[in-house]
Amino acid sequence: MATLDGHPAGPHHDGMTSNDADARSEAIAVELAPRGAHRSRMFGMPCLKDVNGKAFAGLRGNELVCRLGRDSAEHAEAPALAGAHLSDLAGGRPMKDRACLPGTAADRRQRCAEAALAAQR
Repeated sequence: MATLDGHPAGPHHDGMTSNDADARSEAIAVELAPRGAHRSRMFGMPCLKDVNGKAFAGLRGNELVCRLGRDSAEHAEAPALAGAHLSDLAGGRPMKDRACLPGTAADRRQRCAEAALAAQR
């Protein structure tokens, strides 16, 4: 059985299941909806877009990819989280303003999604 992001349901390398990640990402979407965020798709993954249609966060497997802005405090803090890294959605060229947060960083996901929504694009 596949989840919303098209990955098989079940445990991942970080111990979370796809269903856990989907539920947490859904909670982020619901929390940010009053600020104009809405669900969409980009790069083949479910994402959140702002009122102008610009993507600021997305779910790739159990990772939440956030466009934080390379000068933000959240972007500076992300590499210190176990399993976090710069996003390389295109393959071979990391996106310097996007950080991938693992499912084990659930307590930071909401904060980073909020920062991504507020970041200049």
